[in-house]
Amino acid sequence: MATEEPMTPTEEQLEILEYNFCKVNKHPDPTTLCLIAAETGLSEEQTLKWFKQRLAEWRKSEGLPSESGSVRD
Repeated sequence: MATEEPMTPTEEQLEILEYNFCKVNKHPDPTTLCLIAAETGLSEEQTLKWFKQRLAEWRKSEGLPSESGSVRD
């Protein structure tokens, strides 16, 4: 079974990811996620994983539970 290497986005990829997270949508729909993945050159799985981790960090910084489906920003 193949395991995916840990993702370390480049500075340029991080800029794109952060821009989309902060300015566009913290919860991208599948189409938007696909477009962001294409723009960064990352896989959709890597992009989704990044968004999930970044959302957990954001929630923690805001004093919110790291996993909560009931509160949408």
